Amino acid sequence: MQDNRFMNTAAATAAQTDVGLRAYMLGVYNHMTIALLFSGLFAFGTKMLATVAGPDGGLYLTSFGQLIYTTPLKWVVMLAPLGMVFWLSARMNKMPASKARTLFYVYSALMGLSLSSILLTYSMPSVARAFFVTAGAFAALSIYGYTTKRSLSALGSFMMIGLFGLIIASVVNIFLASTAMHFVISIGGVLIFAGLTAYDTQDIKNMYRAGDSSEVAAKKSIFGALRLYLDFINMFMFILHLFGNRQ
Repeated sequence: MQDNRFMNTAAATAAQTDVGLRAYMLGVYNHMTIALLFSGLFAFGTKMLATVAGPDGGLYLTSFGQLIYTTPLKWVVMLAPLGMVFWLSARMNKMPASKARTLFYVYSALMGLSLSSILLTYSMPSVARAFFVTAGAFAALSIYGYTTKRSLSALGSFMMIGLFGLIIASVVNIFLASTAMHFVISIGGVLIFAGLTAYDTQDIKNMYRAGDSSEVAAKKSIFGALRLYLDFINMFMFILHLFGNRQ
């Protein structure tokens, strides 16, 4: 006969782990959502400061807009988020969780500043449509990654190889300026970051340990949020490149 005491202990441990995992994943999604809000607010705020409506109804750059879009400072605006995300990823484990969280939000604000140019390039209905399509796809893929019992490690490895290929193709196309190649790259980007969304969600879930201290769990949560934030932003950009209407 089985000892019910051991069964009850195992059930209680499993239930406690399940509650802790839900709280951990909720923290990941909360951090990611706040970061997306920061990016959106800074993107729209930058556009408002950088443009002014002309008498003909068109948009014209203010002195601030000319500074960040037409001078060498534009390269700082474009590349600062890239440099910061590499630095933050490498240093996150060595800093307190509170500092990591603050720097993550600072990074998302810088990303919003960098992404503000898309609000000048694409029509607002296109941007909104791409955002909601991305949000729906991201939610479905993340739920799949969280709930599936199948290991997605092989998919993750394949997507990372594809990501390196995508980066190389994008650099090459800077010089070729091929419309057809740009279209293929955009399709590849959507597929790669769709796969990474599912894989990263499962990997972030697997990083959870019931015995982690609150500090360690918080840092894991922020790092997970950063990964999913990058998946969302990149998938959004490639969807916008595919279906956005330029203005």
